[in-house]
Amino acid sequence: MSTPSQRLAELGIKLPPVPKPVASYVPCARHGDLLLLSGQIPTRDGKVIYSGQVGREVRLDDAQQAARLCAINAMAVGAEAAGGIDRIANVLKVVVYVSSHEGFTDQHLVANGSSDLLKDVFGDAGRHARAAVGVAHLPLNSAVEIDVTFVVKT
Repeated sequence: MSTPSQRLAELGIKLPPVPKPVASYVPCARHGDLLLLSGQIPTRDGKVIYSGQVGREVRLDDAQQAARLCAINAMAVGAEAAGGIDRIANVLKVVVYVSSHEGFTDQHLVANGSSDLLKDVFGDAGRHARAAVGVAHLPLNSAVEIDVTFVVKT
């Protein structure tokens, strides 16, 4: 059975440096074996890659890629807080916020961009509870934001 770090390598994914907070918060709070992450948006090198409302400026497939990028950033935060990606035992819950144009109702499909990647990386331990929520706007005009709760190996 492959480890999460091996699966990331197989997928050609290198976790980026942890994105710096853009306001008054920390990227992750730990309580016992739980890592509660602050919301992660689709940034790369400090820039929002997918911005605007889904169903208007952002197409569904791009929104799914945005959710995937959010998950990559979340894994980077979790790996740093846990002492390495292989120290994460389980993905407990994911909440996906989608900046949605009026009438857009496929938030659950957008959320699959993050959920599918987490399952690919963590296997059965990546299966999680989830909510997908449509909102009017997100910070920095991001198209998608996710927050994740990880369980750390004890």
